Amino acid sequence: MTDIRLIRGRWVLTGDAVLNDAAIAIQDDTILSVGTWDALSAQYPQAEVLGSERFAVMPGLVNAHHHSNGVPNSLQGIDDDFLELWLLANLGLRNQDTQLKTLLSIAQLLQSGVTTVVDVSRISGDADACFDDLTARLKAYEQAGMRVALNPGANYQSYLVHEEDQAFLATLPSGLRQQLTEMVPMTQVLAPADYMALITDLVKRYQGHPHIDVWFGPPGPQWVGDALLVQIVEAAERLGTQVQTHALESLPEKLIGPRFYGKSLIAHLKELGVLSPRFSIAHGTWLTEADIDTMAKTGAAVSHNPSSNLRLRAGIAPLNQMLAGGVTVGLGMDGNTLGDDEDMFAEMRLAARLHRTPQLGGPAPSYQDVFSMATTGGARLMGQADRIGKLAPGYQADVVLVNCDRLTWPWVAPDVDPLHLLLTRAKAMDVDTVLVGGKVVLRSGLPTGFDLQAVGQELAAELDAQPAPHQRRALVAELKPYLADWYSRWEIPPLTPYAAFNSRT
Repeated sequence: MTDIRLIRGRWVLTGDAVLNDAAIAIQDDTILSVGTWDALSAQYPQAEVLGSERFAVMPGLVNAHHHSNGVPNSLQGIDDDFLELWLLANLGLRNQDTQLKTLLSIAQLLQSGVTTVVDVSRISGDADACFDDLTARLKAYEQAGMRVALNPGANYQSYLVHEEDQAFLATLPSGLRQQLTEMVPMTQVLAPADYMALITDLVKRYQGHPHIDVWFGPPGPQWVGDALLVQIVEAAERLGTQVQTHALESLPEKLIGPRFYGKSLIAHLKELGVLSPRFSIAHGTWLTEADIDTMAKTGAAVSHNPSSNLRLRAGIAPLNQMLAGGVTVGLGMDGNTLGDDEDMFAEMRLAARLHRTPQLGGPAPSYQDVFSMATTGGARLMGQADRIGKLAPGYQADVVLVNCDRLTWPWVAPDVDPLHLLLTRAKAMDVDTVLVGGKVVLRSGLPTGFDLQAVGQELAAELDAQPAPHQRRALVAELKPYLADWYSRWEIPPLTPYAAFNSRT
């Protein structure tokens, strides 16, 4: 059987165990078997071999929530801020070609061992413009060979502040209000019915595709309204697809529930009947104990995004409580990692370190917990737990080879735990080869489906050719104090650092 390939490693991390001097056998897009190198090399003596005793072999990582932004905000001069102020500042970003920026983001993901991503995009414009935008993104994933669930959404309920645009506009000086409404669209050209038809069409087009899925992606319950959210969830159920939305990310988002619904947002979503294993939220930074219990009982999942939460001053999510409560938790980079480098190893490391409580005997996620979030947890969130996230017979051959030379230099103890070693020391720079569905999509640290240098050069030329967005940035600078004052007037209780980060009532 000459079409069988062996992937060999000093260590093979299957997701359930760690094997020394081992290998996996793959045929086409599927894993056939996992075992010792001696046994598999004897069984398949003619097989092509990838890897060697210099490598660790692991399942492809799952990024459970991401925005493929291409050239990051930091390189465009947009600084971090509170979430709501940062979203406003994004008005000052330059435009990037959709397919090129998606390819750039894909390259960074593959280079850090990510083989599957939930890619969230916000669309606007008429149906043709939205279709062109989404198909450009899907072409990029087709070209790169990466596994994706594209998650498009559009605003319908409000555009500036949570549910209260007109009240906020009334607080602005008339000249500033006019300038804002002239420069920023305050209505969605794409009608809700057209949004539903567009996403339904794309879901059907890509059903059965080997590595592309399309989901519904309402940006947040407060941005779309109850009726459309229920309609989205019902359509997802009929079509057999998923829904992901942002929820409870910032402190103002925590207050949306009591302010607008008279109860927590999660309790409101439960009453709407939208929570199920098909439904996931990104962030969940301000989930309460009751919310966590509801999420676990309904099977709804959470993408934990620690870097983004820290950068946008959103808080620290109750990861230990979610894990103890039985919630399905994935790990996401959100296009907004601490080092602005989209390094999934760094994200795992941050998650492992950030949630270690200071009391002896207090809760702390184990390295296995965090690795599971980035593999099987993300797979469960995506409804694909039976095909990705593990190295096991019958699973998709999504495989990452990590060069261990730097990790183990100048010496490593023979009894070191390989999983601990990877999560403590590995970086994106150590990823050598990545396979998705048995196809090599990254070789020697570079994508095989496109020329990364050419993509970067084209994006740079496009950005250089655009005039600086001085007018939009001046508008943002003038609006920010009014926006900050708006949210400061919400009934926010005084919070000590401990209460802000650890109280879940």
